Amino acid sequence: MKWTAWRNGRHNAPGVSYGFRVSYGDRNSHFNRNWTAVLIELPSDRGLMKAEANIAKRSFWEPACGELITSEVGTWFRQLGLVPWPPRKPPVFNVTPIGPASFRVEPPQSNRPSS
Repeated sequence: MKWTAWRNGRHNAPGVSYGFRVSYGDRNSHFNRNWTAVLIELPSDRGLMKAEANIAKRSFWEPACGELITSEVGTWFRQLGLVPWPPRKPPVFNVTPIGPASFRVEPPQSNRPSS
């Protein structure tokens, strides 16, 4: 599946949050409404980071939303040199389910978003 980088404001704004946007179809296919959180593995040349994202919120399940938000994702984006990304061109990531409520996100092929 594919997840897209997400942010809630300008890259340099105080309090900006980062995460992944999950498509409505992928949420329906790969997520369970009974889960309260999911574990996200973020591999890089610095090692494996793990993040936990809350999905026990109405906004995650709304068709127009679906963001997995955690501070570790923002740290990972910075480590990979993905922040800032060009306007309306967020990085896209390949994601593999690795167990119940667990996913592994692969870094993009290059450290810059693709066009």
